[in-house]
Amino acid sequence: MTLQHLLAAIARGNLVRQIIIGLVLGILFGVFFPQAAQSSQIIGTFFTSALKAVAPILVFVLVMAAIAQHRSGTEIYIKPILLLYILGTFLAALVAVVASFAFPTTLALVTSQVTQNAPTGIVEVLRSLVLNIVDNPVNALLSANYIGILSWAILLGIGLRHVGESTKSMLNDAAQAVTNVVRWVIRLAPLGIFSLIAVTVATTGLGELKAYGHLLMVLVGCMLFVALVVNPLIVFFKIRRNPYPLVFRCLAESGVTAFFTRSSAANVPVNLLLCKKLGLHEDTYSVSIPLGATINMAGAAVTITVLTLAAVHTLNIPVDIPTAFLLSVLATIGACGASGVPGGSLLLIPMACSLFGISHDLAAQVVSVGFIISVVQDSSETALNSSTDVLFTAASDKAMQDPAAAIGDRAA
Repeated sequence: MTLQHLLAAIARGNLVRQIIIGLVLGILFGVFFPQAAQSSQIIGTFFTSALKAVAPILVFVLVMAAIAQHRSGTEIYIKPILLLYILGTFLAALVAVVASFAFPTTLALVTSQVTQNAPTGIVEVLRSLVLNIVDNPVNALLSANYIGILSWAILLGIGLRHVGESTKSMLNDAAQAVTNVVRWVIRLAPLGIFSLIAVTVATTGLGELKAYGHLLMVLVGCMLFVALVVNPLIVFFKIRRNPYPLVFRCLAESGVTAFFTRSSAANVPVNLLLCKKLGLHEDTYSVSIPLGATINMAGAAVTITVLTLAAVHTLNIPVDIPTAFLLSVLATIGACGASGVPGGSLLLIPMACSLFGISHDLAAQVVSVGFIISVVQDSSETALNSSTDVLFTAASDKAMQDPAAAIGDRAA
């Protein structure tokens, strides 16, 4: 087999399986060949450098394109669903904040790369936030100033909402091109994880893996709490009936499929079919489901928040309540621009880390940790995101159709 054929086979292979293999081999390599594992660090460095390079342009292009694609007039019948999407994502971020402080996680990071400008309170955070918002857009991209990148992406997206369809098509193509680059970078994840795990085990032993397990438990625990407590409460206040039959049906028929596909976009046909079975209005769900696959990202908000606060705890950066609230807002905005590819939300972590003055280099290390646990994290995140698309669409639609109708009465 030639090298070209080998690379093609790797590119077509199952990414989850490859990550698991890289994880296991990295542990074994670090345990039995610690000196050789140290020399493999260049592979992990290359992977984290690639993540650092693609993250700023990813945030800028995807958020700008998502806002620009909004069509005037559609808010007439999807506005209630859109509000539920935003509320659910924000509450998920708040849950992640509370869980992160209740069960703090620390990570093994190269802390020599930490910036010395970590904020000490909400006043300093707001001052830094305002100055970063008005940063030059070119400088924001060059210096990885994610607050500036996000603000310019939002402003340009709003300014481009009323341009011609050809321009919007070009923006959509640009977003797709960036997404393809992200896919290529993520294909390097098995090799990067192999190197990072091998170096970690060779340096600190197997004890550090316990921190990864703790981090994963916090992440999945938050997502389960959102799916089984927060979302049902939101639906209950919308339809004033027992929400759990609808919640469990969405999890069973949408969440399970999304767990294995690991892509909200790929699960759109499944969600459209489920909406049809539930007897929802087609002119509503044909818009809200594709829209939800782009902006309804409660799982992404949890991932961004938990991993950011893990870095904060590692660096012993003080966080007050207003700053934590601001992090939830930022995570909500960032999650709405999360890429539709597996692991896309991880690339938005540096944006949230910048709120606390954490350097871009150190944030890239946190992203690498996210990829190590992504086999479970990303599947759980996608299951929550995708099932919630149908859940909130159904809740809003049933509230408008007949508030007294029993859940599932219209199921075919």
